[in-house]
Amino acid sequence: MLVHTKSRSHCCEVCQKKFSRRRALKRHMHTHTGDKPHLCEVCNKSFSEKCSLSKHMRIHTGEKPHLCEVCNKSFREKSSLSEHMRIHTGEKPHLCEVCNKTFRQKRDLNKHLLTHTGEKPHVCEVCSKSFRQKNHLNNHILIHTGKKPHICDVCNMPFSRKSNYNQHVLLHTEEKPYVIYHSAKVYFKCAYAYIQKRKLM
Repeated sequence: MLVHTKSRSHCCEVCQKKFSRRRALKRHMHTHTGDKPHLCEVCNKSFSEKCSLSKHMRIHTGEKPHLCEVCNKSFREKSSLSEHMRIHTGEKPHLCEVCNKTFRQKRDLNKHLLTHTGEKPHVCEVCSKSFRQKNHLNNHILIHTGKKPHICDVCNMPFSRKSNYNQHVLLHTEEKPYVIYHSAKVYFKCAYAYIQKRKLM
C-alpha cells in the first residue's frame, strides 16, 4: 500500500522507508512483493527494475561503457570501475575491525573475516568437508568426480587443478620454476612417467 504523507514524501507502509518521488516508491515495493516485471528477451531472466535489466543486457551485447582513464580498461558497471580505480589510487576503504587489515573490495573483506570466525560455509555434498571459499570447494569436488579439465596441449597430460597444469607446462618450456627440490623431483618423475606411458600407447 502506498502512503502519501503531509510532508509530500512517499512512505513505504511495509518498512517505513521514505522516497521523494512516487515512482521511486513503486520501484521499491517490488522488493517486498517479489515482482520482476522486466524480462530479458535473450535469456528470460527477469528483474524488478528496468535499470537492472539495462545493466544485464550488457552481458549479451558486450557493451562496457565505463572507461578507466588511467589504463583504458573498460567495465559494464560504474561500481566495477570505482572498485578498479582503487588499484591506481591505492585506496583500501574496507577495514577489518579485528586486525585492522584493509581491503579494496568488500568481498575481499568478507573472505578475510572468515579467517577470524573460522566459518566454512561451502560444504561438499559428497563427503561433508567444508571450505571457506567457493573456489576451494570447486577444486575439491574434482576429487569425487575424477574430472581433469586442464589438459596439456603438448603431451595431453590431464590435471584437475590449474596450478598443477601451469607448473607442468614449464616442463615444455625453457623456464625454470622456483620450487623446493624434493617436491620438484617427485613431480618431474611423475610427469616423465606419464609422458613415457603415453608414448607406448
